[in-house]
Amino acid sequence: DLKTVCANFGLGNASSEYKIITEIFLYKFLNDKFLYEVQQADEKLKNSENMEQALNNMSEDDYEMLMMLLPPATAKLKREHFISYLFNHKNDEKFNELFDSTLWDISNTNLDVFSVSTGSGDKIRLFDQNLSQNVTESNRRSDFCKAMIDKLVTFSFAEAFSQKYDFFATIFEYLIKDYNKDFGKYAEYYTPHTIADIIARIMVHGEVTNATVYDPAAGSGTLVLALAHQIGEDNCTIYTQDISSKSNEFLRLNLILNNLVHSLSNVVHDDTLIAPRHLNPQKNGLAKFQYIVSNPPFNMDFSDNRDKLAGENYKDRFWAGVPNIPNKDKSSMAVYLMFLQHIIYSMDTNGKAAIVVPTGFLTAGSGIPKKIREHIVKNRMLRGVVSMPSNIFATTGTNVSIIFLDKENRDGQVILMDASKLGTKEKVDGKNQRTVLSQEEINKIIDTFN
Repeated sequence: DLKTVCANFGLGNASSEYKIITEIFLYKFLNDKFLYEVQQADEKLKNSENMEQALNNMSEDDYEMLMMLLPPATAKLKREHFISYLFNHKNDEKFNELFDSTLWDISNTNLDVFSVSTGSGDKIRLFDQNLSQNVTESNRRSDFCKAMIDKLVTFSFAEAFSQKYDFFATIFEYLIKDYNKDFGKYAEYYTPHTIADIIARIMVHGEVTNATVYDPAAGSGTLVLALAHQIGEDNCTIYTQDISSKSNEFLRLNLILNNLVHSLSNVVHDDTLIAPRHLNPQKNGLAKFQYIVSNPPFNMDFSDNRDKLAGENYKDRFWAGVPNIPNKDKSSMAVYLMFLQHIIYSMDTNGKAAIVVPTGFLTAGSGIPKKIREHIVKNRMLRGVVSMPSNIFATTGTNVSIIFLDKENRDGQVILMDASKLGTKEKVDGKNQRTVLSQEEINKIIDTFN
């Protein structure tokens, strides 16, 4: 419905459409979550005929007290932030200005908990300051905001808050399916939920508490979220970095939907290779993590930074070397080899990691790939490899494998698995083929490995 409104106001497929859809969806989600949590916090409100009316009738002091009872992961809303308030004022003159200022005020009220950071430490707020300005014709902006509010009042998310990760993963995939194609350069490929599920269920066994989970090229966060869900959202903290601002917006939405608000402050928008931002407690080196998952971009032109990364300051991290700049196609530089080295460097003493790599990495006879493989084997940190079916990603025909590392796997028991013949082919968007694994096949891969 929100997409239809965008299309009617000339914003269908516009570059700003994803921002409008995700922000308005998020506003709706936070509004309904607030009302749900308020009901849980106050017995009197639970039985109220009209809860929003009851909230409006409260004194300032009582309302303030109520705010203090809410869980920290609930965005705090003033009464004039409610969707019902906007609905009742939608015929006001310059309604779009009220709409924009409401979202901006929610952002500022919740800046401490609900923002993510740039590399330099600036806060990126929940909502844009002037969302309605994306409608080019100024005299249609108020109508656009009215049409959006009309869609938001017709249903409630209340039923959904008892649901868990799998439910919201489906919603999230639906929400961003049209905006995936032009993700930023570090989040080239959206990781299918099936791959995330396989990785999480192979990596996590038994009870895990107080864990740190990291992805240096996080994209929209599919891998870290699946892992966090497997560990238990309350038992881990997520750390991510990604160069794409669009990916970070989707990641933030994903964390909020999946009860991981406590990790928002660890989401950083910056270049991981040049400027990794997660440091150790002493601030004199990089942080080390217990669990690292990543589906890094395989190839990308990073020629501008190539010589810097090959310099003295980086040689501890990129011990196996830095790919050379090809004469012809700079975009073919194997950037995944840099992420692979960064991940191995960032593993804790008992760390575990799972990385999606092009299958060609497994057999390359020389150069950086061979050096990395030798390092992994010599240091006894290989747990196993699963070679996946071709076209498991709709966006690339590259055959991929998942490498599992585990610094505690000292006895040298390693499994090499060929799952490349599994799955059935399906057409995506009428043109790209994708291989889809059934639930039985996913379970077979996990059970066989484990």
